[in-house]
Amino acid sequence: MTTDDLVFKALADASRRLILDRLRDEGGLALGQLCEGHDMSRQAVSKHLAILEDANLVVSVRRGREKLHHLNPVPIHDIALRWIGRFQADHLAALHHLKKILEGDQP
Repeated sequence: MTTDDLVFKALADASRRLILDRLRDEGGLALGQLCEGHDMSRQAVSKHLAILEDANLVVSVRRGREKLHHLNPVPIHDIALRWIGRFQADHLAALHHLKKILEGDQP
């Protein structure tokens, strides 16, 4: 399985995306902290983390007895460059901005 396949597989699950969102917002979280606010067992969160680590979307650092998890945005950036970079990024950004304005998300 290629790196892109692993990243897409990891991103396909909503629970894993929520974990990535938490790591983006807070970063450096231990397993117990990641379990808070999720309706999942510790083992389920651990399995999701293993898939995210296999895709290199999460990196872990040991600090004493704790294992802290951090978001690694590089694989997502690589995919964005490969798939979106082929299109004209400026045009996509302008369309995105227009969409936000029309939806009332921006002043």
